[in-house]
Amino acid sequence: MAQHRILRSRAAYDLGYRPRILDDVCAGEVGDLLVVLTGPRRIGKSVALLDTAARLCARPDLDPRQVVYLPCDGMNAQDVHRCLVLARELTRAIDFDRPQPRVWLLDEISGVPGWTSTLKLARDTTDFGGDTVVATGSRWAAGEDVQGNLLAGRAGTTPGRRTRLLLPMTFRDFMIASRRQVPVLDAVHVSDLQSAEVAKALDAVAFDVDAYDLAWQDYLTCGGFPRAVAEHTRFGTVSDNYLGDIKSWLRTDVDPEGPQDSVPLLLSVVSERATSPFNVANAVEELGYKSRAIAERRLNRLISSQAALWCPRREGDKLVAGAQSKLYLTDPLLASLPSRLRSGVPPPDMTRLTEMAIGIAMARAIDDLEEGRWVSGDTIGYVRTARQGEIDLGPITVPSAAGPVESVPIESKWVEHGWRSEARTINGKFGRGILATKSALDVTGEVWAVPAPLVALLLQ
Repeated sequence: MAQHRILRSRAAYDLGYRPRILDDVCAGEVGDLLVVLTGPRRIGKSVALLDTAARLCARPDLDPRQVVYLPCDGMNAQDVHRCLVLARELTRAIDFDRPQPRVWLLDEISGVPGWTSTLKLARDTTDFGGDTVVATGSRWAAGEDVQGNLLAGRAGTTPGRRTRLLLPMTFRDFMIASRRQVPVLDAVHVSDLQSAEVAKALDAVAFDVDAYDLAWQDYLTCGGFPRAVAEHTRFGTVSDNYLGDIKSWLRTDVDPEGPQDSVPLLLSVVSERATSPFNVANAVEELGYKSRAIAERRLNRLISSQAALWCPRREGDKLVAGAQSKLYLTDPLLASLPSRLRSGVPPPDMTRLTEMAIGIAMARAIDDLEEGRWVSGDTIGYVRTARQGEIDLGPITVPSAAGPVESVPIESKWVEHGWRSEARTINGKFGRGILATKSALDVTGEVWAVPAPLVALLLQ
């Protein structure tokens, strides 16, 4: 398994980062479990599946023939069905004494039209129904009912999350992989960001604020795609070759019919408007699209490919009908790609990058607390005040051990000084909250000033 081409390729840029998203599959009992794993392309889903296969094959209690890795990109539903039949037939020898459950690692199956119906039929009518199944994908074929066909009564009884999200490395992952010589704060529940314990932890690292600031700017430059982090750590920059790979993925999933610069220009417009509600009509005019429908289709594809996330306007937990939403890119590298690959496009602004990165960190933290909220678009939201002021991340109800609680509101302001005047809006609306700053740290009032990198570490 270590000689697989994908794993050999990783060795050239391996910093030791390993996502733990399938640890329970690697170590747990085999059988009666179905997991749907999604995330953008180039993030390492195939690598994670191959690592899982290697760990399972090394277990003394499993026969390696119980583990089936199947790359499904380019298949149709009939191909998938045929592979399920053939794989079991080819490994039938292990069932001589008694039937043995299999572990099916179905890579990039979500782009196969009819894949959920195929797996549903197999779960209902064959021994496949008692196996462990991990189905991954970067994009979703239209009309697939994942919830109804796979998760409603067919996901098994083994404990664990059924829908999982593999996204680029968090700031914490980046700090560890790049071997930064500063403490990595423990993450806390989103409702505990202003607790006495957090205040004490922040005071303990106050001397290192400048080091966190430099690390944060590096993270906003290279993002969290594992290969990008490795290239930036070793060579000081992300290669044009890898940026071209990212561009190719997005062009395939977002605008395959468009010209080569279509996606970079779209990403540039999204990045430039990240701190304000996204006006689709203005974007249509700026990008030169023929209709609003074209823009909406490409934006929806950007969302479904896990490259962006809507941040709608909310009042409490309710969406404000008809209000424009903000749009955040899920990784900072996506904002840098346009200026690197398209001449004449300005580089992204650190203020906008910080707001997007903190918003994505909060969304990921909420999805960690309650399965499926990212996919359903129910994580974060901005809030308007009576005087039309704006708070980037309003309180959201989330589960906790003590019952439903609210997250701490957060406003992103890339400032070093004069933060108290910036805090008036969030203080007037909620009487509490955090201002995510560049380097200002003060935890003495109702609204705290906390450097954005420390906020990111506390969230995830």
